[in-house]
Amino acid sequence: MWTLAALLVLGGTQTDSPYRGEQQRAIKALSADDIAGYLAGQGMGFAKAAELNHYPGPRHVLDLAQRLDLTDAQRQRVQASFDRMHAEAVRLGRSVVDAEAKLEGLFREGRVDAASLDQAVAEIARLRGQLRVAHLRAHLETRAALTAEQVRRYDKLRGYGGGPHEHKHHHGGH
Repeated sequence: MWTLAALLVLGGTQTDSPYRGEQQRAIKALSADDIAGYLAGQGMGFAKAAELNHYPGPRHVLDLAQRLDLTDAQRQRVQASFDRMHAEAVRLGRSVVDAEAKLEGLFREGRVDAASLDQAVAEIARLRGQLRVAHLRAHLETRAALTAEQVRRYDKLRGYGGGPHEHKHHHGGH
């Protein structure tokens, strides 16, 4: 158990804030990298539950297509899944950034109240949820396009190694 004194020694003085310097951000809750990631439709960790449980990501599968010995049909199927996901992720990412900017504006302008706060945060959560589903769905579709051997090879190439539950329930592919 950490004591307050130990935490102060590790973290600095009581007045130090891990947010120091972030007050200069246009949208305080998002770093420049966060904004760029949302606008570019990047994964940003939204699909870790899939990626780390033997559901490969379409972008990485396409990058590894030769090493995975993808057929032309598999490559087309995975590319189509990636294209759908990316278009949706860019659209939703823009909406998340816009919704965060709206929440930021409510606080900056002093117009926030309980109702507007609830509404703004619920909208951000809804959009982030839809964005996560878009990424996870693409992983689901990608796994269905691959053989069990390709999934095993993908995991190895990505450095995930084997585990006690290695691919026992693969239902996809060829």
